[in-house]
Amino acid sequence: MKYNLVEELEWRGMVHNIMPGTKEQLQKEVTSAYIGFDPTSDSLHIGSLVPIILLCHIEKAGHKPIALVGGATGMIGDPSGKSDERNLLNEETLAKNVAGIKRTLSRFLNFDNGADNSPILVNNYDWMKDFSFIEFARDVGKRITVNYMMAKDSVKKRFSGEGPGMSFTEFTYQLIQGYDFYHLHKHYNCLLQMGGSDQWGNITTGTELVRRMNVGEDVKAYAMTCPLITKADGSKFGKSEGGNVWLDADKTSVYKFYQFWLNTSDEDAEKYIKIFTFLSKEEIEKLITEHREAPHNRVLQKKLAELITIFVHSEEELEKAIKASNILFGKSTAEDLRSLDEQTFLDIFEGVLLAEVSEGDIEDGLDMIEALSSKTGFLKSNGEARRALKENSISVNKEKVAEDYVITKEDLIAEKYLLLQRGKKNYYLIKVVY
Repeated sequence: MKYNLVEELEWRGMVHNIMPGTKEQLQKEVTSAYIGFDPTSDSLHIGSLVPIILLCHIEKAGHKPIALVGGATGMIGDPSGKSDERNLLNEETLAKNVAGIKRTLSRFLNFDNGADNSPILVNNYDWMKDFSFIEFARDVGKRITVNYMMAKDSVKKRFSGEGPGMSFTEFTYQLIQGYDFYHLHKHYNCLLQMGGSDQWGNITTGTELVRRMNVGEDVKAYAMTCPLITKADGSKFGKSEGGNVWLDADKTSVYKFYQFWLNTSDEDAEKYIKIFTFLSKEEIEKLITEHREAPHNRVLQKKLAELITIFVHSEEELEKAIKASNILFGKSTAEDLRSLDEQTFLDIFEGVLLAEVSEGDIEDGLDMIEALSSKTGFLKSNGEARRALKENSISVNKEKVAEDYVITKEDLIAEKYLLLQRGKKNYYLIKVVY
């Protein structure tokens, strides 16, 4: 093995539960290990980065990673950690989500790299779609008792709660997930399942099913879970004010993604740098020491945001995100503004007052005084607009302008926006409505 996988994950704070014998198995030989992804959306958000990074560690340590997309289990919905039953997805939505998740995973794992431990991508719908209910009840259902299933936390909590309980559909989820492990064990010699700590019950059902469906044989099946990531202040990890932070730029712009990590608290940054980067223990300890000596420099947050943005997007996209960040906090030009795509531009100036003008207003050139007062109301009067212009405190797209300046279509960013600025911090947007 290239390195001891369990020891590596332990110092990073990425081991919650581990079945006896797992560490020894991983030290003994190349081992196939799988993690499942629930297709509740056509993309993955940063909560899914932990299992993705776990798969990368499996491969880096010399073992064989298997990523499973739950095309079949997605039809049912995992009850783990849920107090209410999920809405069932139709087949069309599910197929779209499965395709989206496969596309996202392919950015992080090369499923065709030709190596002996090359990652594998599977969809449990492929082996569940032709399984009849009678066959499943006879061949799988009889192996695990209801008592065993009822003892699992994910089931127990739902039965003891105030809610409507749990449907038979959700109750069968752990059996179907357990069968996935059996299938992968049989066809890919997969010996280990990993996942979040809320999956421990489902995963151990899988190890039990593997043993009970191979009675009399000396079969091995192991389980390991990672803690669910939390924030130091108790708020939910992976959400910003606008909702989930996604791994696809069309759902969360690279600028917003970069800013999420940059704004991490000191306490969280010390934890996240171990989980979300592949830096060595020595490098991380050095960074933490440097950060504690001068926390105002935010060395840890900058390194975290930089490495994770490169990992999820690219170095080129990171450069753009840094450039976009400097537009608000540093020196920048009209050219820098024009290089932004519309979404990033709106993300940067989110919350800034915006006034709309018609295409006709700008067609023949918009007078600077009107742009500041009567057409937008940014400044209270023409007199105030004149004074501000004489004081040389007004900028259009980051460049100072005088009273005789006329705004034309050439000034527009993304063909519809204009950035006005009074002084250093007072921003205003004009949007041209066509």
